[in-house]
Amino acid sequence: MTSTPVEELAETFVELSDAVAVEPDLDHVLILLADRSVRLLTIAAAGLLLVDQAGVPQASGASDDRVAALCELDGPLRECCRAGAPVAVDLSAPATAHRWPEFTAAAVAVGFASVHTLPLRLRDQVLGATSLFRTEPVGPDERTLRVAQALADVAAIGLSQARSLRRQTDLAAQLQHALTSRVVIEQAKGIIAERLGIGVDVAFTALRHYARSNNNRIAELSASVVAGEFDVALLRRRRR
Repeated sequence: MTSTPVEELAETFVELSDAVAVEPDLDHVLILLADRSVRLLTIAAAGLLLVDQAGVPQASGASDDRVAALCELDGPLRECCRAGAPVAVDLSAPATAHRWPEFTAAAVAVGFASVHTLPLRLRDQVLGATSLFRTEPVGPDERTLRVAQALADVAAIGLSQARSLRRQTDLAAQLQHALTSRVVIEQAKGIIAERLGIGVDVAFTALRHYARSNNNRIAELSASVVAGEFDVALLRRRRR
């Protein structure tokens, strides 16, 4: 039984939400969105670009090889990422060719006549953009643009949540690493103090001085002390 357009749209929303739920493969998500955009909208092809907070391209996706090559060029897609607003162009217009000569020539050469680009954004945060390519000079109608923006919004929400989760995970890992390093350093101080017959503060000073003098990380040197891989007597000689 063939799905209706509404059913296909609902299925696509679910598919996109699932794709960005946990640690998404950004390239996969963008290619999925490009493919579904072509299937659901009256367009010839679609391309997407994801950028970081500095506007630097992070990942791209395209519905076919023609658009994959265009995503690498400066054009409406990157302009939309910079401006955070829709960019619609007629590729036969002299102004378009003047503004993006390489992109325009390449797009026309593979059969495209117009491009309409929409931002992937969450409130005031621009995550990237999606470009809708057509073989006609006239852009998509308002209904098509609303559906395209809805697809972009669903992807943007999911990607933003995934980024937030990744930042939280990275922070937790950093804190855990710092805590583990602190414990190992304390253990090393105790071992050095006991073996050299000195106070723990003096032991730490000797440990830190040796690490700095030999371009070692104090946490790594401490781990070697605790594992019995470092000759603590070297610290005694260093103190003399």
